[in-house]
Amino acid sequence: MTRKKIKPSIKRISKQSVLIFLAVVIAFMITAYVGALIVLKGPSPTLSNLVTSTLMETRRGKAVAHLFFTNDEIEAILQKNTLYVTDEITDYTTEGFDIPESEKDKIEIIPISGPTFKGTMMIIRDPSRIELGVNVLMDTNSQKGFLVEEFVASQNAIAGINAGGFDDPGGKGDGSIPYGIVIKDGELVTGKLDDYYSVIGFNDKNRLVVGNMTAEQALSYNLKNAVSFGPVLIVNYEAVPITGTGGGLNPRTIIGQREDGAVLLLAIDGRQTTSLGASYSDCIDIMMEYGAMNAANLDGGSSTVMVYEGEIINNVVSMNGDRRVPTAWIVK
Repeated sequence: MTRKKIKPSIKRISKQSVLIFLAVVIAFMITAYVGALIVLKGPSPTLSNLVTSTLMETRRGKAVAHLFFTNDEIEAILQKNTLYVTDEITDYTTEGFDIPESEKDKIEIIPISGPTFKGTMMIIRDPSRIELGVNVLMDTNSQKGFLVEEFVASQNAIAGINAGGFDDPGGKGDGSIPYGIVIKDGELVTGKLDDYYSVIGFNDKNRLVVGNMTAEQALSYNLKNAVSFGPVLIVNYEAVPITGTGGGLNPRTIIGQREDGAVLLLAIDGRQTTSLGASYSDCIDIMMEYGAMNAANLDGGSSTVMVYEGEIINNVVSMNGDRRVPTAWIVK
């Protein structure tokens, strides 16, 4: 008799639990939708533009933005909040840098912060210490990408940061296929001579060269190590003009160089409660503040990783840790 009374009771409780759970989920979804509607379609165009630009720089965020805006509306917002594409290229020079012997081993680690972000600046006094790690040239039977710390360890280096982009279908890329062109030790490793990309690299005088060019042009500028990504932020001491916010708030990886040759590596944390991220405008301001004569954006987002003395010193956005990448700038 007892069992017959308990079973209907259990069924009623289970049914009630499911209904309550569904009600909570539906309420949450409605609240989230209304909240997003207020932000994206609300009274503040500036906030709407900033959030939309941020969403459009992420794979999942794009889907959210398209729930509220048409393709034409999104394109109009992005045009109001972006960087101009510059035709300028770092001035070619045959002069190197005279680094005092007492400063050649100097590396500074500086915390960076702003209204919406926190990050880390690494300043390498001697640019000749910068080299490029490339996955397809690693001593392995696999051409998969590697973690930045693996690139650093393989060269017995002291530091490193992620470099160029990679083929990333559905956000599940393994870092095996580099984006654009890659030059290593003066040789074109991936890409074709007539491929045209935003190129970021160092020439035979250890000068950072940035600009949009073909691989053939890059080699003619004596680039010994280079990757493709962008956009270019500063060329020949001049900041690239921006419109609006200059992009959304996201994790960023930036490389630059001062007039004295020192290399500036910047990792901005993002998509976290303690650091939403930085816009391109923010990154330009930081690099100008630290004296960059040339600077460019490297692959960011969940790829942003800075390693020093065997440890990751920035806050990686992914819960699964840093991603595998095809290239990394390493500091010997």
